[in-house]
Amino acid sequence: MDILRWGTIIIAIFWLLACTGPQVNHKPGGKNSSTLAVTKTLTHTPAKVVATARSVLGTRYRYGGDNTDGFDCSGLVSYAYRSIGITVPRSSSEQFRQSIPVPLHKLQPGDLLFFRLNPPKISHVAIYDHEGRFIHAPSSGKQVGYASLSNPYWRDHLVAAGRF
Repeated sequence: MDILRWGTIIIAIFWLLACTGPQVNHKPGGKNSSTLAVTKTLTHTPAKVVATARSVLGTRYRYGGDNTDGFDCSGLVSYAYRSIGITVPRSSSEQFRQSIPVPLHKLQPGDLLFFRLNPPKISHVAIYDHEGRFIHAPSSGKQVGYASLSNPYWRDHLVAAGRF
């Protein structure tokens, strides 16, 4: 009985170790190339979010919009993440509540920036691109475009960053 129990425990440990994630030292085309493909997919996911946001630059702002007919800020985020199979909440305040907090000094492309334009609640969200620039759907009469954290208006209203 003890041998069977220990055998089961050992098998469970090996199974758990095998499921801890992809290894990173595989060579393309090797016997573990499918694991490498998973690693590449995971590391390029944020880039796909940014690429999707870039693809709709110039699209008009539309309150409640979440498709290429028009976007509001949270609709743009929802659209970009939906394009890679990730469902995020529809409102900027819910996106803020459900995202994983990210220190501003550790921003990566695809992270979300949350702004408080009308206190007390989070009222604007954008997708971080790189070098202090972000993509957002700013307001009525405008289009999806770039803005910068070096702009005092955006810097002063920035509250937090998050990641899905």
